[in-house]
Amino acid sequence: MAASFSANAKAEVCRSLPQKPCCALAQCFGILLFSNSFNDQCIRIITESKEFGHMLPKLFRKAFGVTFDAIPKEEAKGKLNYQITDPEKIHLVMDACGFDPRDTLSLHINLPVVEEDCCKMAFLKGAFLAGGSVTDPSKAYHLEFSTTHQSVAREGYALMQEVLPFAPKMASRGGVSVLYLKQSDMISDCLTFLGAHVAAMGIMEARLEKELNKKDNCRCNCDEANTSKVVEAAQEQLSAIRVLRSKTMIEQLPEKLKQAAIARESNPEASLTELAAMMNPAISKPAMNHRLKKLVLASKEG
Repeated sequence: MAASFSANAKAEVCRSLPQKPCCALAQCFGILLFSNSFNDQCIRIITESKEFGHMLPKLFRKAFGVTFDAIPKEEAKGKLNYQITDPEKIHLVMDACGFDPRDTLSLHINLPVVEEDCCKMAFLKGAFLAGGSVTDPSKAYHLEFSTTHQSVAREGYALMQEVLPFAPKMASRGGVSVLYLKQSDMISDCLTFLGAHVAAMGIMEARLEKELNKKDNCRCNCDEANTSKVVEAAQEQLSAIRVLRSKTMIEQLPEKLKQAAIARESNPEASLTELAAMMNPAISKPAMNHRLKKLVLASKEG
């Protein structure tokens, strides 16, 4: 089964570990605040991304010097569950993030952890890997970060405004706070910032394809509308000619109009350009249109 667009974007973000210890801590901090569980009893991170799962143990060793107490088997498929339940390890992690293990009711983004711009980027990478998703652009434009901590969402909103030239929107969905983007250019810029350059290009390519398809549809609609007008005009002209014949007025018309009437009558589906070329001598398209209009007017006056 082919990986989803979101999974591929996350795989791109996972291609390199943070080089600086401060960035490793910031990325883990983003993961923890947007993960499934982060409290004094348990740290639980659940993901379907093999690349993210492969990176997690390395990242936590680099940031905290700890290992997970439970990790999925190598051949595991579907949702991968990583857990830390050892109180000492949890205390160490929380202390590094600036929290008291006895007071985790209201988690928030501790600013010293994300003070530098490189750490802000690392934090948002972690938030995307743990609580983010991006929709396949062929279906819709939507990128989001979701967390169960309302204060984290509010502070994350401010953090994104600091590092990106636009602000996300906020929403609440079943007790989960969501930061989201719905404009293709914003999503593309955000993915580029996170390091998912191929995914960002995919957004731009999808937008271009949709714009081209829209132009093609508009062109087809215009062509259909023009064809409809031509058919209606031809039917009006043929009706006028039938009226003129019923009143035996065709032979009384000037030679040029009589020639136009015969040409239209004999060629009901011909275009004005084709009819103009049938005249003797040939005339212009506007001149042919003028003659046919005169025929319609004559049928109404006669």
